[in-house]
Amino acid sequence: MANETQRIDYLVETLNNASAAYYGGKEEIMSNFEWDALFDELAELESRTGYIRDDSPTQSTSSSQKTDAESGTEEPHEFPALSLAKTKKIEELQQWAGDRDIWLSWKLDGITLVVTYDNGVPVKILSRGDGRVGKNLNHLIGFIKGIPNCIQYKGHMVVRGEATISYDDFERINEELADGETEYANPRNLVSGTISLDKNNASVIKNRSVTFNAFTLVYVDFPLISWGERLDFLDQQGFITVEREHTNASKLPSAIKRWTLTVENKKMPIPVDGLVINYDDTDYASTGSVTGHHATRGGLAYKWADTSATTTLKEIEWSCSVSTITPVAIFDPVMLEGTTVTRASLCNISELDRLGIGENGKTVIEIIKANKIIPKCVRVIQKEGKYTVPSHCPVCHAPTEQVQNGKSGTITLKCTNTQCPAKHLKRFARFVSKEGMDIDGLSTERLKSFINKGFLERFSDIYQLHEHQNEIIQMEGFGDKSCENLLSAIEAKKHTSPVKFIYSLSIPLIGIDAATKIINTLGSSEFEKRVESGGSFEDIDGIGIERSNAIQNWFRDPINKREYDKLKEILDIEKIEQSFVGGRCNGLSFVITGEVTGPFKNRNEIKNYIQQEGGAVKGSVSKKTDYLINNDINSTSEKNEAAKKLGVKIISVDEFIRLFG
Repeated sequence: MANETQRIDYLVETLNNASAAYYGGKEEIMSNFEWDALFDELAELESRTGYIRDDSPTQSTSSSQKTDAESGTEEPHEFPALSLAKTKKIEELQQWAGDRDIWLSWKLDGITLVVTYDNGVPVKILSRGDGRVGKNLNHLIGFIKGIPNCIQYKGHMVVRGEATISYDDFERINEELADGETEYANPRNLVSGTISLDKNNASVIKNRSVTFNAFTLVYVDFPLISWGERLDFLDQQGFITVEREHTNASKLPSAIKRWTLTVENKKMPIPVDGLVINYDDTDYASTGSVTGHHATRGGLAYKWADTSATTTLKEIEWSCSVSTITPVAIFDPVMLEGTTVTRASLCNISELDRLGIGENGKTVIEIIKANKIIPKCVRVIQKEGKYTVPSHCPVCHAPTEQVQNGKSGTITLKCTNTQCPAKHLKRFARFVSKEGMDIDGLSTERLKSFINKGFLERFSDIYQLHEHQNEIIQMEGFGDKSCENLLSAIEAKKHTSPVKFIYSLSIPLIGIDAATKIINTLGSSEFEKRVESGGSFEDIDGIGIERSNAIQNWFRDPINKREYDKLKEILDIEKIEQSFVGGRCNGLSFVITGEVTGPFKNRNEIKNYIQQEGGAVKGSVSKKTDYLINNDINSTSEKNEAAKKLGVKIISVDEFIRLFG
């Protein structure tokens, strides 16, 4: 018994520490796979021994420790925000559903918020906290997408939803980080860190495109029993609601299979970590009891049973980018979720120690695909020896140093050379990307090889690679023809637009959208004038003082300015004059979804065209949307359904060209 109570104490502390990191915007201590396994062990021990601590995660929504995201002014919830019981068995979902109508929806992987409306305006935002008390986040009002600033309904209303950041925005934000800033581990971690920012960081919060996805209408002043009708009502008020499907127990297996395939095929724009079923009859759902921190009829979450595989660690590759040298596990190939996997990030030195990684070739590890997408090492099955931390940077060979993060305690490896070319690898990758100079054949691995060879120090060196042709031909993966193709591709993409050029420079906080706004508003000539004079850009809608300062500071750096001038001499940059009022899309609002065909290569090309013609492109359908562009007009997707309900016209790409081309 003593050993079991000690084990319970250990599990409670371990799980609470992991939850504190999970909900507090810090680096993750463990994966969901590991957390669930330890939680299940804790619940089983508590049931058998009767020893249950008040701070046990089985008794509260999240860690009882106060995290950075939950510190500050706290308020009680008007209605408890209890968490959902979970299962990995479809049979248990069917048993829970019984013979009642149910709804299937995504279990979004973000941070839960509760929003209160009175007289048609949001008056309070609370984080979920421990489910009974949350942190007041009213400074976020007006800065989160999906929380309408004004709705038609004027009564008292409480809405619960998940704050998320899309995969695209997550990648964009990591790209826009200044040199030396540590990249965010995943979208949920970024959301958590973002909502913990104070009101002085309002522009940063807005730039990160946090989106509120409503999944429950908690309270409304008039009778509305159906869960589905409650979500429809939120749609009508202008909310972004969670995608859902009306079903029953017998249809659940096939529905879950279809929804799971969407995740496996990487077609989800925002992170999810499972599915949820709810009773359509909310009166019946409210009659359930509360067990621990779960409302027994409030909904049931389905977590995918992670498929794991055992393999042997071949080597640890230390990959240097930005300012951190990251360990990556390279292992014998294994098949997971229908694909062959050979590598997985090990994050940092703290994670290596936590897992107990041993020597290359002698360590057996267990690999999963977290949420069916990201390869993850979750356990060391057999350890022999000890891994080795490199004493010198694998790229520039300068000494390395181990640095402990004061906030999280995480130990990472850094290169001490501030001018290490690898720290600029991400910038080179952005320069040659499709959104940038769109140079085929210059993959990240090839860029890294050229940097290691000393061929690349600045962007303009890309256009001098022909000077190293004889050496490139001798490199692994190259030959006469492939080298010739690469040099031809570089030469072919010397003609570019000013938007792509500005984006490719990696000016902090300036992505494609910001570059487009600048050129559409100012035109090429005025942009050049402001660059030369050091003028401000904060008068441009959507730029503001922080982005303006970022641009000015970048061009004040003499190294940056010399490189900019040199690139202007090398490249053929289009001249675009200031956008004129009365463009073909002037004053219209569009949403783009689905596959793109015709003369446009991708959604960004359509988006750029619309913006150049005076229109706006939004991420979600609302009553202010004029057109939804989708080649599959009869699709039952969330955006199509929202457009139909709101009376928004759905047009194909061909029809868009006919109307506005």
